[in-house]
Amino acid sequence: MNITKVIIPAAGLGTRFLPYTKTIPKEMLPLGNKPAIQHIIEEGIQSHLKDFFIIISKEKKELRHYFEPNTALEATLESQGKLGLLDSIKTINQNSSLYYIEQPKPLGLGHAIMMAHEQIGSEYFGIMLPDDIMLSQDPGIGQLMNIARKEKASVIAVQEVPHHAVSSYGIVAIKEQINADIFEVKSMVEKPHPDDAPSTLAVIGRYVLSPTIFTSLQTLAQNHTRGELQLTDAIAHMMRNHNEKVYAYKIKGTRHDIGNPKGWIAAINDIATRESVI
Repeated sequence: MNITKVIIPAAGLGTRFLPYTKTIPKEMLPLGNKPAIQHIIEEGIQSHLKDFFIIISKEKKELRHYFEPNTALEATLESQGKLGLLDSIKTINQNSSLYYIEQPKPLGLGHAIMMAHEQIGSEYFGIMLPDDIMLSQDPGIGQLMNIARKEKASVIAVQEVPHHAVSSYGIVAIKEQINADIFEVKSMVEKPHPDDAPSTLAVIGRYVLSPTIFTSLQTLAQNHTRGELQLTDAIAHMMRNHNEKVYAYKIKGTRHDIGNPKGWIAAINDIATRESVI
């Protein structure tokens, strides 16, 4: 199984960071000396992903601009012998191809993923949510890719959450526990009431999925008349209607949810203790 493509949904409004996100995309929030989305793409590159499909809104021109080559700056750094800094700004373009797909309206994660159907085709692919920063020796999405290749099936990242917090996540029901960290998924439910949650294993922002997910997304979209199209519902549909196996994996490393200011500050503090600014 050759996995080389990944979707990064980045079209959200970033309302929790207003007024900052009125003019600057949330994905450009600084973490150390890099914007958040660069941490995401570097994780993908470390996992040997090549093609990055970034779902954006038309207002997020800064995302495109940030990753464009700056030949004048690069020439200056080279002439001054600042090769470490030069490498830091060239590494993305040297090791990956970035493509941008505009989502007309924020209609849910499932809709964002469906926007890249044509580009993904019939291959297994990754999904990386930029709100989730994973800090680990082994890159997060790469951990899932290894399991997907071994099992020849879809894999979703999960972590244990407190019982009272399950209503903020997609939660998995377990069919079989394979080992301490890997579970075959029976079903999934989006943001259940704590009394109705089948477990405390919460889906977080890393996935490797079969291309069959697009069939389920299209089916759900045809019957979808209001609200957002949820990826969790499509994964559940794919298992139920297409006999696709899905595994849940307790991803290794530290996860920071930077979708809110408190989580962003925690990520900054953690990264500051791990990395030195060039």
